[in-house]
Amino acid sequence: MYIDPDTKNLKYILYARKSSEGDERQVQSIDDQLKYLKSLAKEKGLKIIETITEKKSAKDPFKRPGFSGMVERIEAGEANSILCWKFDRLARNPIDSGQLTWLLQKETLKSIQTVDRNYLPGDNALLLSIEGGMANQFIRDLIINVKRGMKGKREKGWYPHRAPMGYINGEVNENKVILRDPKRFSLVQKMWKLMLTGNYKVSDIGKIANNKWGFRTRKTKRMGGVKINKSRLHEMFSNPFYKGIYFKDGNEYKMKHPSMVSEEEWERVQYLIGKKDKPRSKKHYFTYRGSMFCGECGCLITAETKTKKIIGTGEIKKYIYYHCTRRKNDIDCSQHKSIREDVLESQILRELDKITINPRFTTWALEFLRESHKEEIDERKAIYTNLEKGYKGIDGKLGRLTDMKLNEQLDDEEYNSKKQEILNEKSTIKRQLDNYDHRVDDWLELTERAFNFATNARERFINGNTEDKRAILQALGTNITLLDGTIRIKPEKWLVPIIEKYSVLERQNQMLEPKKVHHNGGREQVLEGVRTTWKPIRDSNH
Repeated sequence: MYIDPDTKNLKYILYARKSSEGDERQVQSIDDQLKYLKSLAKEKGLKIIETITEKKSAKDPFKRPGFSGMVERIEAGEANSILCWKFDRLARNPIDSGQLTWLLQKETLKSIQTVDRNYLPGDNALLLSIEGGMANQFIRDLIINVKRGMKGKREKGWYPHRAPMGYINGEVNENKVILRDPKRFSLVQKMWKLMLTGNYKVSDIGKIANNKWGFRTRKTKRMGGVKINKSRLHEMFSNPFYKGIYFKDGNEYKMKHPSMVSEEEWERVQYLIGKKDKPRSKKHYFTYRGSMFCGECGCLITAETKTKKIIGTGEIKKYIYYHCTRRKNDIDCSQHKSIREDVLESQILRELDKITINPRFTTWALEFLRESHKEEIDERKAIYTNLEKGYKGIDGKLGRLTDMKLNEQLDDEEYNSKKQEILNEKSTIKRQLDNYDHRVDDWLELTERAFNFATNARERFINGNTEDKRAILQALGTNITLLDGTIRIKPEKWLVPIIEKYSVLERQNQMLEPKKVHHNGGREQVLEGVRTTWKPIRDSNH
């Protein structure tokens, strides 16, 4: 064994490293390493001139300033020995490993002391080469396995990284999946909806989310719990993950997580934030440009101004026309026809006529709905109490099942089957408890929103500015298309009952004017019809 003739000349640098990558998560913490190594130095009488700690991966060379500084000091003669936990704390790549081996062979480095052995200049060079090679091969195998695992996940339809904002990484039936973040999913989705209206800048949405909704990013050990900034929002609005798509190595993967927006909505947002077909400046602003899609090829509807000279007077008039951009090369779109803006607006007004509500009817209906809402709250409390009681009783069922297993009243197959049934029941009740507390409030909010919008939308559209008109069109529905010069709108879910039921309810209401009847029992029947018509919205949204 090599022994330095003067042990007092051994000047050690204590080096402790840990990263959060792969197997390194299982390595002793830096504090634990320091505590043990200092105890070892005291036991062996080792002189430590400096302690260096580092939280960096060693798989790539020249990426650790602490390690590089240590080598420089050893080469300069300020230190000549290293004390560390294991050799793989020093090197996991052939360049760093070779550098340490060379320093030992030159005897510039006198000792590498670890918890289980001491590497000395006189040792067989093959031994260190094997140790360094094993550490390097471990990293290479780890990278291959990680890549294989990530590829397998995306081929199965699951995002292989940390879940983006609005989602969380979870586990279902021992499979790692992407789930909705119960605290943030709905708020992030509202950000997308605001963006889709075309009436908000990205920075405006950030201010609304942070200041009005109190939005904060998900808190982790190292970061999070802060307001969302503009760059983070731009990153979110550009991420195809939110439409359920993941791209890797030129391949497109369809994901299984619940998407927030459709393909068309995502494309529209890219247009609005300037990622595709960057919008023109404000001086070329068109009210409905980017708000509709071609009903044939799915491209965005654009607009342009055309001038026309009036025969006789010589007056020059300007008209705005809307038409398909026809940007998809793989589709031969036949939509060459343009529609003038005033004609388009007359069609929008016809759509608004379908949902317009008498203001007096709105007042009566909302008063009744708010009263019935109080009854719903009492009903909800009773149901919630029963659910909570059932949830607490699950643990008792599991305990009794375990007793039966211990008393050999059940074999393994029966026990596992019944246990899974009980756990499924517990999971179902937990979901009901999580959702039930907000369902009635959501129903009333949606109904009030629908009634107030339907009462004022037509008048606002006629008298409003371009921003009002654009917002009203977006609020009417989703999948707004233009085909053969005709606008088509799939109405929002909360407006469908108005389109389908309001006219009947209003006719019944007019037949029951106070001067025609001596009691309000008939009106109560009409208003009960309002309640039963809009109440299913609550259940369909949960």
